[in-house]
Amino acid sequence: MIFAAGRGRRLRPLTDATPKALVDFGGVPLLERVAGNLVAAGAHRLIVNAHYLAEQVAAWAEGASLGVPVFVSREDEESPAPLDTSGGLFHARSLFEGREPFLLHNCDVVTDVDLAALYRAHLEGEARAGRLATLAIAERETSRPLLVDGRGVCGRANRDEGWEVVAREPSSADEAREYGFCGIHVISPRVFERYAEGGVFSIMDSYMDWIADGEHVAAFDATGAAWYDIGTPERLDAARRAFGA
Repeated sequence: MIFAAGRGRRLRPLTDATPKALVDFGGVPLLERVAGNLVAAGAHRLIVNAHYLAEQVAAWAEGASLGVPVFVSREDEESPAPLDTSGGLFHARSLFEGREPFLLHNCDVVTDVDLAALYRAHLEGEARAGRLATLAIAERETSRPLLVDGRGVCGRANRDEGWEVVAREPSSADEAREYGFCGIHVISPRVFERYAEGGVFSIMDSYMDWIADGEHVAAFDATGAAWYDIGTPERLDAARRAFGA
C-alpha cells in the first residue's frame, strides 16, 4: 500500500492543481516511481489511498501499466480530511485479500532502500517470534526520532515539541538509541485485528499502543541507503540531483 492522500502544502505552487503523489520526478509521477519499486521488490497487488484531488490519483491508477492491479482507497468519499496513516490503512482494509505481510510506503519518499531485504527480514522475524511489523530506520538527524533498542522499536519522541513516549522499557543490556523513520514498513495482516474502529489517527500512535500491549515491532537498519523525504521544493530538487532525475 502506498500512502498518497497528502496535499503537499509545502510544495506549493507545484501542488496547487496536482496532488503531491503526482508531482514529476524524472519524467514520471512520484507515485509511479514508488509503485515501480514495490513491484520490482515482488509486490503483486497495489493499493493507493487518495484524498486531495483524488480523481487524478484514480485516473493515474486506471491508466497505470505496472503489470499488477492497482486499487484506490478514496478517502475523500468518507471524510472531509485525510484519515492519516493508521486511519487510512484501516479504511483500505477491504482491499487487502491475502494473508501475507504487506509493505507500506509513503509516496513522497525517494530512496534506494532494499525493499526485498526488508520484506525478507520481516518474514524471518514473524516466523521466529511473531513480530507484528518491521520499520525501516536510519541514523540521521531528525526532530521526531524513533527510540530503538536491541529488540526493536520501544518509543518515539518529538524534540521540537518536547515530548517522548516510551511504549515499553528498553532492555537493560541495550539503551534505546534514536533513529529516523524511513516511511517504509512491513506489517502482518493480523494488524486489522488490533483495530477497534476507524477515524483520523497516525500509525505511529497505533504502534505505540500495540507495543505497549506486548506486540513486537522490529527495526530494519537502512543506514547508508539514499533517502529523501520530498516535503519541500528544496528537498525535491536535492532528490532529483541525487537520482539524476
